Amino acid sequence: MPNAWPEIPFTAWRDTCAALHLYAQVLGKYRLAHTPWLNHSWHATLYVTAAGLTTGPVPDGPGAIDLTLDLLDHAVVGRASNGRSARFALGPGTVADFHRQTLELVTFLGGSPQLDPHPNEIPGAIPFTEDHAPRPYDAGAVSRFFEALVQVDRVFREFRTSFLGKATPVHLFWGSFDLAVTRFSGRPAPRHPGGVRRRRTGGAGVENAAFYSYAYPAPDGFRKAKVRPAAAFFDAKLGEFLLPYDAVSTAGDPRSVLMDFLQSTYDAAAELGHWDRRALECSTGKRGHPRAV
Repeated sequence: MPNAWPEIPFTAWRDTCAALHLYAQVLGKYRLAHTPWLNHSWHATLYVTAAGLTTGPVPDGPGAIDLTLDLLDHAVVGRASNGRSARFALGPGTVADFHRQTLELVTFLGGSPQLDPHPNEIPGAIPFTEDHAPRPYDAGAVSRFFEALVQVDRVFREFRTSFLGKATPVHLFWGSFDLAVTRFSGRPAPRHPGGVRRRRTGGAGVENAAFYSYAYPAPDGFRKAKVRPAAAFFDAKLGEFLLPYDAVSTAGDPRSVLMDFLQSTYDAAAELGHWDRRALECSTGKRGHPRAV
């Protein structure tokens, strides 16, 4: 069956997207509050599942609790390792109500209803508890966004298999609302100043969904590197290569177009940065074919 890459024009679901972003932050902040710190904040991210976005098991209450934004049934679903489960529906409402219902759900599951109520990486945002503005919920747009996440997650996971060095899981940073995967050269790097990761669903001069790729520290010549496909370009303001989502979703072979972007921007960073590519790279993983390393 061919992959379905839906249209997700940002303007049409801007307000619903803003609400969903904040809801993801509430769940992410619950995980952050109860999970031991891991390098690069990997302990705080969300993950794509067959139903939506999940915290994965959070060490709390009876042993573990997971919370999921179910973007198929449009609900928040919580499960605890003692067998308890609960849910509440996603729909039009306020961030304050969503925050309250999430903490009530965690309490019912036997967990500790504690999290930082201040949104991250959203200019002018107010605490969840004080955000009583009505928020819409376009279920159709949310479903299309989720379909896109599933497709992107598949390609990112495949891309990750061709690297033997340190690499992140494919995960969603809820501060910026970015699905990301990162490779590391293995060499020390200067302390990052922050502020590079930004939402790719509108904002920071990017008004529609887009893929991005950057290197830190950026090697000389990176911004002038030749990358694929033709629709990709370097944004000097962001310091990143961008590829519009529409250039992928409307292509005859979306997977190959996105893989071209991922591979060519990585090639530029690794080659110009003098990475030890022979030690770090391998062939792309294939189902049912074990690879000896």
